[in-house]
Amino acid sequence: MTLENKKNIFIELGTFLSQFSEAKNHQKEGVSGNAIFFDSFIDLIHLSQSHNGWYTPEQVYYAVASWAQALNKENLDKWLDGYDFTAVKPKKIALILAGNIPLVGFHDFLSVLITGHDVIVKTSSNDQHLLPFLAKYLIHIAPELENKITFSEGKLENFDAVIATGSNNTARYFEYYFKDKPSIIRKSRNSVAVLNGEETKEQLIALGEDIFRYFGLGCRNVSKLFVPKGYSFNAFFEAIFEYQDIIKYEKYANNYDYNKAVFLMSNFKLLDNGFLTIKEDSSHASPISSVFYEYYETLSDLEQKLEAEAENIQCIVSNNLIKNSVAFGQTQQPKLWDYADNTDTISFLLIT
Repeated sequence: MTLENKKNIFIELGTFLSQFSEAKNHQKEGVSGNAIFFDSFIDLIHLSQSHNGWYTPEQVYYAVASWAQALNKENLDKWLDGYDFTAVKPKKIALILAGNIPLVGFHDFLSVLITGHDVIVKTSSNDQHLLPFLAKYLIHIAPELENKITFSEGKLENFDAVIATGSNNTARYFEYYFKDKPSIIRKSRNSVAVLNGEETKEQLIALGEDIFRYFGLGCRNVSKLFVPKGYSFNAFFEAIFEYQDIIKYEKYANNYDYNKAVFLMSNFKLLDNGFLTIKEDSSHASPISSVFYEYYETLSDLEQKLEAEAENIQCIVSNNLIKNSVAFGQTQQPKLWDYADNTDTISFLLIT
């Protein structure tokens, strides 16, 4: 199968996914597999919350729409241009996936198949249904993929390399267990935002998207704010009030109540707006329903600090205050070439 053939298969998947949105599911004419998969996918989206309480239809639809936008010819061409696929020798690549947000492992899945390897997938117990469904769709439109996609429920065996994603604790286990295999081992990371007090209300509203999308469970969610001395959070709280309905979701509300109580019992000073607590803390990883903040003296000092802590940071959000930062509201819309942990997955797969 040529690279162009593989691109076309995923472009077709993108077209299929483009039919689904929270506002309206619209079946388009001429989309392969609709008779079999269209209604079933709608059912799965709405059943996902019963499989994982954080996978509300709104969040799953958002993930689906993000992949629909990514899987087009322009993006695939831009992503893969410049790589040399001529010397690839197909191997078996094992994937151990996270399940914190819907379809979080799809990029690795796509990368393995687009480079011509076979994929052996071990899904997270928190996300066991969405990716297998899309794999069935791919096999339906491209039967030659059937022997290249395997889902494993038991011990991973007979593989040549591995890409594994987990916490810092599980990463140590992965590093030991897979020490004799080529591997990418991903650990816990968090994202941060750098503010200077000159942000517009629209930018701060967009920052709310970076904080609250997927209930803050993703590594690309902003969990920490860096602000200058004397910064007032009034404009920030006013802007993110648009996200107040998140407290109506029971699992989020339970986390809010619990974490706020823990903070108060520990006599921590908090800022609180009824659905989000803000706490001064040097850590990057804040609990659900909370964001940490830290003051900085100068942007140059902060940039040095962030560079020193780069291994713990997935992305940085700012209004061009920090080099290579992401615009407000864009953290959950990475491009195909925005690699997790800044590790080039395609290059790894081409030399494996």
